[in-house]
This record gives sequence, C-alpha cells and structure tokens, in this order.
Amino acid sequence: MPEREPSLLDDLYREILLNHYRSPRNKGTLDAPTCSADGANPLCGDEIHLEVELEDGAIDAVRFTGTGCSISQASASMMTEYVAGKTVAAADRAVDDFQRMMIEGASPVDDFGDIEALVGVAKFPARVKCASLAWKTLRQALEHPDIAEPVTTDDRSANHG
Repeated sequence: MPEREPSLLDDLYREILLNHYRSPRNKGTLDAPTCSADGANPLCGDEIHLEVELEDGAIDAVRFTGTGCSISQASASMMTEYVAGKTVAAADRAVDDFQRMMIEGASPVDDFGDIEALVGVAKFPARVKCASLAWKTLRQALEHPDIAEPVTTDDRSANHG
C-alpha cells in the first residue's frame, strides 16, 4: 500500500505545532499565582509547572515552564493562550472537550483555534499523553491546588487527573 502524501492541512497543522513549540506563548512564571500544579509524563519525560492567577472566578493570567517533546510544549502554549480570560468553569469544560477530541476524535464544542492542530495526535495513543499533560495539570491547579504530588499521565497512577 503506497504511503499517503501529507495534505495541505497536515502541513498547516505541523507548522502551527512547530510555531508554538519554537515560540511558546505564556512561558514563564507569575509574580503571585493563586494556584499552581506540576505534571509529568513518565513515559517520555515531559514535565510541566503551571501557574494560574485567578480573579473573580476567571483566569486572569496563566504561565508554564517545563521541558519535553514538541507536542507537550506546543499543547501547553496553546492551552494557556486559550484559557486566559475564561472562567474556571469554562476552562474546566475546555479540558473535557480537549480530552474528548484526543480520545474519541470528537469535534470541539467551541472554536479551539490553534488547538485543533492537535487533532491528528489522536491517532497515536502514546502521543495523546504528551498533548494532554498541560490540560490535566490545569485541572489539578484549578480543582486541587493543595495536592503537592505531580499529576501524571501514567494510567497506573492513582493521580492521573
């Protein structure tokens, strides 16, 4: 069976991912975060530290630091850009929508913008964990900021978000 040639859409998605990886948005730290969380993908070594500043039930600012593959870092950049300014409830719904997009291949409810470039990752289960790390870490920061143990993408962990 001949190998399929990449489509223009595949090329566009690849460019979007590389752009976010090479020039990440919201990378850094906050002076006074309201909540934060750490995340790790033990399978490939991705790590993320996420800081969130909340004001009146909304995400006023969000920053991340960390290391990892292009998918994990690009996803973190896209996620921080998307949730900034959203209410905590809207950000939580976005985490659910993202997980459905990754696991079920479902179309996002809202316009996910650049995040839709990650839809092709759903074909590669090991890479889904890379793309999901920032999102699971955001949920941990917003819902359980008192848990010091990092959220992980390891399915065997009791704390996998």
